[in-house]
Amino acid sequence: MRILITGAAGFIGFHLAARLLADGHEVVGVDGLTPYYDVRLKAARFATLDEHEKFSGVSVMLEDMPGLTAIAMQSHPEVIVHLAAQAGVRYSLENPRAYVDANLVGTFNVMELAKALNIQHLLVASTSSVYGANASIPFKETDRADHPMTLYAATKKAIEEMTHAYSHLWNIPTTALRFFTVYGPWGRPDMALFKFVKAILGDDPIDVYNHGKMARDFTYIDDLVEAVTRLMAIPPMRGVPVAGAVDSLSPVAPWRSVNIGGGHPVDLTAFIEAIEVALGRRADINLMPMQAGDVPMTFADTTLLNALIGYQPTTEITAGVAAFCEWYRLHYERG
Repeated sequence: MRILITGAAGFIGFHLAARLLADGHEVVGVDGLTPYYDVRLKAARFATLDEHEKFSGVSVMLEDMPGLTAIAMQSHPEVIVHLAAQAGVRYSLENPRAYVDANLVGTFNVMELAKALNIQHLLVASTSSVYGANASIPFKETDRADHPMTLYAATKKAIEEMTHAYSHLWNIPTTALRFFTVYGPWGRPDMALFKFVKAILGDDPIDVYNHGKMARDFTYIDDLVEAVTRLMAIPPMRGVPVAGAVDSLSPVAPWRSVNIGGGHPVDLTAFIEAIEVALGRRADINLMPMQAGDVPMTFADTTLLNALIGYQPTTEITAGVAAFCEWYRLHYERG
């Protein structure tokens, strides 16, 4: 199968591309290689993928419709996995325009490509942040998600609505993937795990918000890739809901949203303890108040995911954190 991945030099895109290549697929990876974080890390991911003969990597911005179109028309992908976006909940407070340009304009261009190419399945990255101020726990795909707490979350919810409209109008099978705190080797430097490990190894304090009274539904990267790979083979069909769960399938389009998470929240204190054990060092903790736009807990209901693919993430936080710490030391201390 020929698959186009946007954001292929990103954390999730890199791992997904590597898995699909290992499975024998042809992968075209596009990425803007923007300097939101260290471009050398993105370049290293791309270079690793370039070692595979069935991978073609191209640097292009999603906002560049002519460039994006040329790549897609040359490769003729059967499936598009749209992962590229301006990421980061907190950065959206500093540079909101970047989210409008990359997430909204960029996604519109990807939707136009999906329509022109008559794609078999369009999968788009969403986030647990779309649940915003939702007080119902665990988060279900059928819950209302009308109160985003940041512009990042608002653009991701808008992406869901935009792709739903195109799915309805042009019959494009579309799955919105709601990711829950993905972590693991090759992770992003702006994520808590990366920042905590870097600070602890550098004998610097770590900032812990809401005085540590937080919990996240963590998803190890290999588990997430397994789930996405399986979901690729199950494009939504209009009027055909899955058995065994309350389906988020649209009543008017071949479109659904799916949570991908571990299905249980982990206390921030337990997360930090796992890092301390993996590094063999204690953290110097600086307790801070809650940050604007943050939420105290995320918790994925994975009933629909299980019904669709018979699988949900299972990697324990201790194992996942240890794997990241091992990669970090190899990449930064010996590399």
